[in-house]
Parts: sequence; C-alpha cells; structure tokens
Amino acid sequence: MITRSSAEEYTRAQLFFDAKAYADAARILQPLVEAEPGQLAARMLLARSYYHSAQLARAAAELRLILAQDPAESYAHLMLGRTLERQGRPEEARPHLRLAAAMTDAFA
Repeated sequence: MITRSSAEEYTRAQLFFDAKAYADAARILQPLVEAEPGQLAARMLLARSYYHSAQLARAAAELRLILAQDPAESYAHLMLGRTLERQGRPEEARPHLRLAAAMTDAFA
C-alpha cells in the first residue's frame, strides 16, 4: 500500500482548496491536524476550508485553537470575526475584527 507524507497530503489539500473543493480539502486536512495539532498552517487551511464550505461551528472551533496557540495571529482574528458574523453573532465578532484591524492595516 502506498502512503503519502504529511507534506504531500497538505499539498493535495491545498490543490482541492484552490479548486474550491473546500469540503474535500477539509477531509484531507482533518487527519493531518489531528496527527500534528501544533501545525498552524494546516489548521488555518482547515479552518478556511470549513469556513468556505459553510461548516461555521467547525471553523470557529479551529480558529479558537489557533488563537490559543498564537494570540497574535491577526488573520485568525479576522476569520473568527467573519465566521461569527456569518453565524449572526456580531457582538462576539466585533472584538476579533477590531484586533485584526489594529494588528494589520490591510484588515482595517
């Protein structure tokens, strides 16, 4: 049986994400993130895949884990804010959006 390395699977997931097959990308990334929970790049791509495939609760959970590991990750704050907005939770979204804007001018 041929097995793929984590790097190959990440690249494969990125290809699915780029092709807008977000749910497929998430299915590939989920076991990678479980095997290597400290890999923030894979977790961020998983969160983005969940967001774009409207799996908003899962996206929010992944983004909160990213922020627990790296509170200065401005893009995670932006994504969490946008995710919470899509869930109809603007009050919870506001602090994350403000932090993202304060950390990175591009998000202002």
